[in-house]
Amino acid sequence: MAPNLIDSEVVTLSISDNVAKIALHSAPVNALSKALRVGIIDAVKYALANDAAKVIVLSSQLPLFSAGADISEFSDTSDMQPMLPDVLDVIERANKPVIAVVNGNAFGGGLELALSCHYRISHSKNKVGLPEVHLGILPGAGGTQRLPRLVEAKTALDMIVTGAPTPVTRLRGVFDVIVDDVTQLENGVTEMVDKVIQSGLETKPVCEIDLNMDDSTIALFEQYEQGVAAKTKGFFAPGHCVKAVKAAYELPFAEGLKREAELFMECMKTSQARAQQHFFFAERAASHVEGLSRTAQARDIKKVAVIGAGTMGGGIAMNFANVGIPVVMLEMKQEALDKGLSIIASNYQNSAKKGKLTQQQVEERMALLSGTTDYGDLSDVDLVIEAVFEKMSVKKEVFGALDKVCKQGAILASNTSTLDLNEIAQSTSRPEDVIGLHFFSPANVMKLLEIVRGEKTSDDVIKTCMKLAKSIRKVGVLVGVCFGFVGNRMIEPYGREANRLMLEGATPEQVDRVLTKFGMPMGPFTMGDMAGQDIGYFVRESRREFIAHDPSYCVVADRLVEQGRVGLKCGKGAYLYEKGSRKPIPDPSVLEVAKQEAERLGIEQREISDQEILERILYPLINEGADILQEGIATKSSDIDVIYVYGYGFPVFRGGPMKYADEVGLKTIRERMQFYYENHGEHGKNWFKPSSLLEELANKGKSFSDFK
Repeated sequence: MAPNLIDSEVVTLSISDNVAKIALHSAPVNALSKALRVGIIDAVKYALANDAAKVIVLSSQLPLFSAGADISEFSDTSDMQPMLPDVLDVIERANKPVIAVVNGNAFGGGLELALSCHYRISHSKNKVGLPEVHLGILPGAGGTQRLPRLVEAKTALDMIVTGAPTPVTRLRGVFDVIVDDVTQLENGVTEMVDKVIQSGLETKPVCEIDLNMDDSTIALFEQYEQGVAAKTKGFFAPGHCVKAVKAAYELPFAEGLKREAELFMECMKTSQARAQQHFFFAERAASHVEGLSRTAQARDIKKVAVIGAGTMGGGIAMNFANVGIPVVMLEMKQEALDKGLSIIASNYQNSAKKGKLTQQQVEERMALLSGTTDYGDLSDVDLVIEAVFEKMSVKKEVFGALDKVCKQGAILASNTSTLDLNEIAQSTSRPEDVIGLHFFSPANVMKLLEIVRGEKTSDDVIKTCMKLAKSIRKVGVLVGVCFGFVGNRMIEPYGREANRLMLEGATPEQVDRVLTKFGMPMGPFTMGDMAGQDIGYFVRESRREFIAHDPSYCVVADRLVEQGRVGLKCGKGAYLYEKGSRKPIPDPSVLEVAKQEAERLGIEQREISDQEILERILYPLINEGADILQEGIATKSSDIDVIYVYGYGFPVFRGGPMKYADEVGLKTIRERMQFYYENHGEHGKNWFKPSSLLEELANKGKSFSDFK
């Protein structure tokens, strides 16, 4: 074995048999930090200057090739030299052939690194991609200029605009050799090196490939531009991605690179890029919980029980079956159990029909699911999740029964969305084993999992559940106990103000239009109809003593439910629905109810601006988030953002409600809250007092992200 001529913490270089082997090993993902960029450029230049090397092979010692740029450097660009484009230019202009061995995923800058090489080899099970659009930017190291020179325009556009990973088998123009699997890569590289040397193959710079904009390509770009504008409203980067790829066809390579750099910087300066990059870090930060005992060890979860085989219980069970964990479902009646299992089977079969699962996978997952009507059959489970009716007496009865039959060390979890977890825990002899696992509906689809820490929940139970969230492909966020925890506590003022605005003269369709234009997937009235207006009604019934001081509180929604208008499931709620359709149809009779209630309460109806609607609905939600932070229910504002993006569809291009507030400016939020507090009578006094944390941060010129 040849000695390493360069052996740094991130790169090694050895030369033998005419081959210079450069191996990247910057754990964990070969992020292209300054250290790795310097290492690569030094190794390439060394190999180019060494007469013993006729071919350069660039590979990775890690399971992946490279995950791309080190985006932590985006916040400090004072010491970035050499930039990645400089590194790639050295490789591409090398006078010796450079072969990239893409042994695993190559994303973003990692793929751009491979594209700058003269030859590329990978295996058929690998995927690569340019996901920069998810960070609100575009590939900035030549990806938009090199990829179109190797694949057809539509493939390049699809990869760059969507950011989706692409199988290398669809990129045969990119890869000169694709072996069957990773175990064959070494032999494939040896054969490729021999061919290059023996045949005297020269360097093959991608930059020297010319592109022509013919009529069909012009038509493709026109069609794509229109489609992107329609499908990615609110996002800035996708449109610029199209412009950058188009530049590859319209400009010489060097000028195309300059145009790409210009478009990249335009993206970087947007609020969307700041928001999307904030969210990238927020999602990763959510899994890091401070203050837990270092000696606490996560428990093994090998078998799970779910209490309740309804829609929520069934969805929860599917999460575990999907990753190979056996689940026993408990219902009081066999008919309910059979129905629940049947619905799960139907869901899996529908996935199979769509090609998302094979029939064998359906059978394997169903084999992991069993049912019982006897609590005694839960004696060997490691975790039990209760998903029964949202009523304290029912929850406590279930937990009392579980306490008697579950083994010591079993975790007892509640899927409650609003109730006091500490009171639930008191119905057991082991409150340290009780935790909240609040799944969002549909539980087998939604990525968010609110993990609720009770007063006595042990650190090892918390660690277990945070780890388990990843295992079942959820984003777990740890929160404390209060009414509604984080998500549902903050959605309360959102819905409350929407209802109040209708009393004051806004229409449901106006309110919904404002919020969907902002970026929400649906407005509050449509959301209420989809979930069922009766659900909110039942929650209000349980909290009448807390809202009694406001006689206008969701009074129109109450009247609608009392008239049987509970939403989509019965064809009428805030809107009307035709049979088999989810399209909301405005109903003048709802406005008449609002008018009657407004007259009864002495509220004068008026024309309300879109801006007032946006402020009245979003700012109290943000204000509630500030209280949640101050109370320690959430430990950092970015956790709230993760909950709202993944649990409630808050637009990721705004980063979440707290990041959005930081962008607007906390002084502005505070001033508008104060305005409504002072100018909207009793309603303003009841609901618009600025949070003391909002006041404090605004006065200091700080943001929510500064709160620690």
